Amino acid sequence: MARVSSSIEINGPLEEVYTLAKSVESFPEFMPDLKSVRVVERSEDGARIVSEWVGIVKEFKTTIKWTEEDIWDDAAKTCVFTLLKGDYSKYSGKWQFTDVDGRTRFDSEIEVEYEVPLVGALIKGLIAKKMKENIENMLQAVKAKVEEGK
Repeated sequence: MARVSSSIEINGPLEEVYTLAKSVESFPEFMPDLKSVRVVERSEDGARIVSEWVGIVKEFKTTIKWTEEDIWDDAAKTCVFTLLKGDYSKYSGKWQFTDVDGRTRFDSEIEVEYEVPLVGALIKGLIAKKMKENIENMLQAVKAKVEEGK
C-alpha cells in the first residue's frame, strides 16, 4: 500500500478554496486526468457526499473507476474520504485547509492500494508514483483555478 501526501499554498481566501474543493463535480472542468465525477448522493447539509469518479491513466491507456464517500467538516475545514467500491483495493485520505495570513494551505494525504493480478512490485511502485503526481496535479489545478481571477 502506498501513502502519499502533498501540500500547496494558494493565493486565495480559505472559504473560496474550501468551497471549490467541496464542489468535486466541477473537477473534470480543470483537471485533465479526470474524465468525470458524478455526485450520486449529497446530504441536505452538504456534509456527506457520495460520488463516482473516472480517472484517466494515460500511461496504461485506460481508466480507473471508483465510488467514494466524502465527509466534510465545515468547522474544521477538512474532508475525510473513503472508498465504497471500485478498481482500487484501498483508497482513503484526508484533505485539510488552513488559513495562512489570508492565503490557504491545502494539505492532502492519501492511502491507496491497487491490486493487479500477476503483476509485481514494479507496477505497484508506478501506481504510487502516479498517485503522487495526481495529488500534486490536483493541488496545482485547484491553485490555478482560484488564482486565475486574481
